[in-house]
Amino acid sequence: MRKMRTLLGFVHCCCCCFLLLLPPPLRVSLAAAKQLLKYRLAEEGPADIRIGNVAADLGIVTGSGEVTFSLESGSDYLKIDNMTGELSTTERRIDREKLPQCQMIFDENECFLDFEVSVIGPSQSWVDLFEGRVIILDINDNTPTFPSPVLTLTVEENRSVFELQVADTLDGEKQPQLIVKGALDREQRDSYELSLRVRDGGEPARSSVYEADLAENSSPGTPILQLRATDLDVGVNGQIEYVFGAATESVRRLLRLDETSGWLSVLHRIDREEVNQLRFTVMARDRGQPPKTDKATVVLNIRDENDNVPTIDIRKIGRIPLRDGVASVAEDVLVDTPIALVQVSDRDQGENGVVTCTVVGDVPFQLKPASEGEGEPQNKRKYFLHTSAPLDYEAVRDYNVVIVAVDSGSPSLSSNNSLLVRVADTNDNPPVFGQAVLEVSFPENNLPGERVATVVATDADSGKNAELTYSLEPSPLSSESPSGIFSIDPDSGDVSVQVVLDREQRDTYEFQVTARDKGVPSLQGSTMVVVRVADRNDNEPRFMQDVFTFYVKENLQPNSPVGMVTVMDFDKGRNAELSLSIQPSEHDQATGIFSIENDTGTIYSTVSFDREQQTSYTFKVKAVDGGEPSRSATATVSLFVMDENDNAPTVTFPSNSSYTVLPPSSNMRTVVATVVATDADTGLNADLNYSIVGGNPFKLFEIDPASGVVSLVGKLAPKHYGLHRLVVQVNDSGQPPQSTTALLHVFVNESLSNATVVEGQVARSLHTPLAQDIAGDPSYELSKQRLSIVIGVVAGIMTVILLILVVVMARYCRSKGKHGYEAGKKDHEDFFTPQQHDKAKKPKKDKKGKKGKQPLYSSIVTVEASKPNGQRYDSVNEKLSDSPGMGRYRSVNGGPGSPDLARHYKSSSPLPTVQLHPQSPTAGKKHQAVQDLPPANTFVGAGDNISIGSDHCSEYSCQAGSKYSKQVRAAPPGLGAGR
Repeated sequence: MRKMRTLLGFVHCCCCCFLLLLPPPLRVSLAAAKQLLKYRLAEEGPADIRIGNVAADLGIVTGSGEVTFSLESGSDYLKIDNMTGELSTTERRIDREKLPQCQMIFDENECFLDFEVSVIGPSQSWVDLFEGRVIILDINDNTPTFPSPVLTLTVEENRSVFELQVADTLDGEKQPQLIVKGALDREQRDSYELSLRVRDGGEPARSSVYEADLAENSSPGTPILQLRATDLDVGVNGQIEYVFGAATESVRRLLRLDETSGWLSVLHRIDREEVNQLRFTVMARDRGQPPKTDKATVVLNIRDENDNVPTIDIRKIGRIPLRDGVASVAEDVLVDTPIALVQVSDRDQGENGVVTCTVVGDVPFQLKPASEGEGEPQNKRKYFLHTSAPLDYEAVRDYNVVIVAVDSGSPSLSSNNSLLVRVADTNDNPPVFGQAVLEVSFPENNLPGERVATVVATDADSGKNAELTYSLEPSPLSSESPSGIFSIDPDSGDVSVQVVLDREQRDTYEFQVTARDKGVPSLQGSTMVVVRVADRNDNEPRFMQDVFTFYVKENLQPNSPVGMVTVMDFDKGRNAELSLSIQPSEHDQATGIFSIENDTGTIYSTVSFDREQQTSYTFKVKAVDGGEPSRSATATVSLFVMDENDNAPTVTFPSNSSYTVLPPSSNMRTVVATVVATDADTGLNADLNYSIVGGNPFKLFEIDPASGVVSLVGKLAPKHYGLHRLVVQVNDSGQPPQSTTALLHVFVNESLSNATVVEGQVARSLHTPLAQDIAGDPSYELSKQRLSIVIGVVAGIMTVILLILVVVMARYCRSKGKHGYEAGKKDHEDFFTPQQHDKAKKPKKDKKGKKGKQPLYSSIVTVEASKPNGQRYDSVNEKLSDSPGMGRYRSVNGGPGSPDLARHYKSSSPLPTVQLHPQSPTAGKKHQAVQDLPPANTFVGAGDNISIGSDHCSEYSCQAGSKYSKQVRAAPPGLGAGR
């Protein structure tokens, strides 16, 4: 290290001595051309280590303060003294192994830190930019490491003791070899633990090298080269496999090596801007025991493609501040002053990285190269942004400077960046008055301190340069000072009179008002003020405004104040006594409607306003003073009637008796209808909001609060078929709000088969309370409940029948077994032959008043549907008793005691179809328990098919089974039904 520093000092001394022999201009240009700002610095040093003196190395004399230095780049690790040019390190520690630009760099001269220093002349009239480089020297601060802390070796027994030999490989690496020298006995010792120590400092040797070029961004799988190794052995000893040797993680991640063939190919796309060269070793080894190996070095150069656009970096230069893309430049800077440093770079190589740069647009700025050195890289250039014309803050205050860079690739790529140049003001404009002479007429008999006039000057500058102060000075035509009679406010410019003026003594006063700005140096301007004293009653009454505008709410009580006008007269006494009156208008809008109070100027109304009838009134107010002769003035009064929320919204569509047909297959967000309403009010009072407040229990519909559009937001189900009555409320936004309620009828069905029925339902809904929801089919849930009851009853009855049949069969079999069967003998009773009854003859009763016994099937009824398979009818207005969809009822062997079930079941509810099969076994007379079941509402039998579908109409819905209703599956065979 001591030798290095001595050498560094020697190099610096040589450079400085050589530069001091040259004239100063030549020293600076030579330094710029040769880039002599090169220094060396060891890594891991503390802060504030002196690196070198830029001023001394460039041969610039310091101390006068006219020339200063600024570090434009490299400030992360370096700093410079602005006055002396001393370059030193910052508090941030420099670690050579962690610098991104020094990764995988083995040449000590290739690891460096670049920096830029600007030399600034007086008032930044000139700026020179110099580049420098600090080479970072490596120190031995890293310990060698093994890939694995433990090495496990397997050896055969009966071998000699170990010896370590180190062999040098072809690529310069050290390869330790463990040699067995002594005899090994596994029964005495089965393992050995050895410690290996490695020490760096060797010189790498040459080896065989494979070198190839690869275009960046090559697709995965692209072959690069094939490594070939030969082995004179045969069999397993001659089988060669290829593996990576000394290779970094990036090599193993980006490349693929086929172990068998030795082909090297692309595994992942390679970006040259990240990795421009890959250097690694490949090891070839045979499969013998022990295996023998050889290594080869592979150098893969990545060829550039034009895949990067140029980048434009705009930085500050010198003393001109630049922050967040905004540079502040004084308007008095000289032409050709550098105001910013523009660095254009391209990550590509060759022609792809050659960049041209220009300023776009008509702006007073141009680019000039920051350095004329020949060694400057083509893909990284620096420019100064100079002013090309004078700047004027009063003309243009901001410039948007757009810089475009284009590379030379094919096809070429371009980019742009912009800089906002904000022109700073300098005090180059004096204050200016609007008039060279200001004449003021002022009445006599005034009060001291009254304002006579206000003089105002303007300054085109800004900030302190535009802040003005006013003062009074004698007129150039008169030496009399105005002080004591008039005074002026230094900030506002108000001229006041300090004494009572008498026209008969003096009718004219002249003086000069001067305005000075607060710039450095201060600039000033002046104007002449002439005050003419007016006689009494020579001024007309004067309203404060030519037009008075008042706003009044409608429905205001009569004789209420609606506004107040203000009028004045500069005269005094009777000359200032004013009389106010309402003047008739052209259209007689104010006749008899308004009156005015003379003392206060308050205007009253005699009527109550209705904005819906008339929105505004316009009339004139006249003021007459009491002087001789009298003078008058008029002012226009505009009265606007403000709206109150006194009108409720009116629904124009739909009408309450109308309806809309909505198919059940409609998609979500289908527009059903649009509720349209109007309001005679205006503003917020006419701002309408729509909402559904009733009739939407299933949340199927939604209304847009602003437009009134009603949309379908729920999925339609069979229970939703039928009429839906939506109660829509329309509210305005007034205070208090007004509202109107409207009905929207939506009929959910595929089509409108009978409009008369739907109109009847709509008519009934108009008389239904709004609190009651009308939505879909009200009998839908009831039908499901009925179906459940029917299935339960049928199941119960079938169970009873099965029990009866089992008992009858058991008794029948016992009787046959006891008495036997005699051929040709007739049974006492044929169970399957129904007995004949005289319809006109009533059954006999026994002594106890019981009815005579009836046949077993006398009270069983068969219900036969007129259409098979549970088909339904489309008509929704047919009478149910005459409908062809109803079942026909027929009594089997039934006497007068059989129930008239056809009359009993005239209902809209679905009826089961029951078919009886007379194969039931006979039983004794006293076991005919079926006759004891209630005959009026009992169905017994084995139904092959049960259909619960039928045409039915509830109060607010109609459904046709075959066309519009959902089909219900038939009950399984053998299942009875009862109700």
